[in-house]
Amino acid sequence: MSEERFGEFVLVRRHGDGHVAELVLDRPKAMNAVSSEMARSIGAACTALGEDRDVRVVVLTSTHERAFCVGADLKERNSFSDAELVRQRPVARGAYTGVLELPVPTVAAVHGFALGGGFELALACDVIVADRTAVVGLPEVSVGVIPGGGGTQLLPRRVGAGRAAELIFSARRVEAAEARELGLVDVLVDEGRDREEALALGERIGANSPVGLRAAKRALRLGQGLDLRAGLEVEDAAWRAVAFSGDRAEGVAAFNEKRKPQWPGE
Repeated sequence: MSEERFGEFVLVRRHGDGHVAELVLDRPKAMNAVSSEMARSIGAACTALGEDRDVRVVVLTSTHERAFCVGADLKERNSFSDAELVRQRPVARGAYTGVLELPVPTVAAVHGFALGGGFELALACDVIVADRTAVVGLPEVSVGVIPGGGGTQLLPRRVGAGRAAELIFSARRVEAAEARELGLVDVLVDEGRDREEALALGERIGANSPVGLRAAKRALRLGQGLDLRAGLEVEDAAWRAVAFSGDRAEGVAAFNEKRKPQWPGE
């Protein structure tokens, strides 16, 4: 396993052959509250991971024992003038869009508090694995703002408009069992096993074709919100991008020869 640090608060670990990258939120003294510095580091790490053709899946984790991420650093925000807040906005957005726009599958490993921007980082991932200590929610209206890291758009895509409205307008926190029932998280595991299970899922994902994974994610993301006919055109374009790839040829050959594929990644 290799490690690379992005600033003081973000760590990237590459596991095994490097196909599974772990993006670690590492600001434990502030329960991973996202400061401007941390936001820049998340964005920079995502840029590097997105450009690394060896990476097939990214798993987002936390070093804090009782929190995934408690959202924006409100102590820092309280010190901002209006002009400073305006200047900071693109920096904050860069963290959330960085995760959202990763071209490979992403898995969030959530335990403890994942609130506000913390939950939005998880929502930006394709799959959310949570343990039974998880508490999630978008409480922004309770402090006079709105979810600004993608929450108003990502949550209704997960749970529907009515459920998202109830959760955002009430600002309520949702514990793990109900979160799984409502679809706020995808996989519920025993306490303390979120990272382990998310990395195991990452390994299963990372064993598959890198060309196929990127194309499948592109089709899933671009097709959201389209009518069926338009969505099928998106899917067809993604299929055409992989149908004549080296990965497709290798995958079919390996299947017929009853062996593990050696993906060329092109």
